[in-house]
Amino acid sequence: MIQTETTPNPNALKFISENKFSEIGAKEFQKKDITPKTNNLIKNLLEFDGVELVLISDNFISVKKFENAQWDSLRPSIISEINDYLERDKKPILVKNSKDSNKPEEESNLIVDEIKKVLDSKIRPAVAKDGGDIKFISFKEGTVKVELRGSCSGCPSSIVTLKNGVQNLLRHYIKEVKNVEAI
Repeated sequence: MIQTETTPNPNALKFISENKFSEIGAKEFQKKDITPKTNNLIKNLLEFDGVELVLISDNFISVKKFENAQWDSLRPSIISEINDYLERDKKPILVKNSKDSNKPEEESNLIVDEIKKVLDSKIRPAVAKDGGDIKFISFKEGTVKVELRGSCSGCPSSIVTLKNGVQNLLRHYIKEVKNVEAI
């Protein structure tokens, strides 16, 4: 059974199930990202008139609509599409690729490791509650660059979240962090 939750972004809804949607963490898809290998559920959701992007996470799917689209018409179609997929396929939408697990770990410095650790343990769970995700991009000269995804992308309160939440937490735990910016 699919449950929906509102998010701070009025143009995004969170669709929750007891089923696992992803084995590889959160991944965002936009219409331009569709390829022949894209999962059919993701393709079908993005083909709905009014859907801007889809974020697949471990236990939820966040769908962001365009400003002029209406949830009254989109919500039932999205729920039906997700339920059809779950009945038919009975496996996560995003699965681990065995080749990926054998890739050598890329070298990273201790500060970047600490930033990623704080993002994963303290910030990502809070952002996920609102149907979003945050992705580390870079750290240079005291500035952390992140990408806000899912319902956080374009949310009116995302700047407040970024500065009052993410920046303050990272500065608290990692003295080298001075500023956080979204790309």
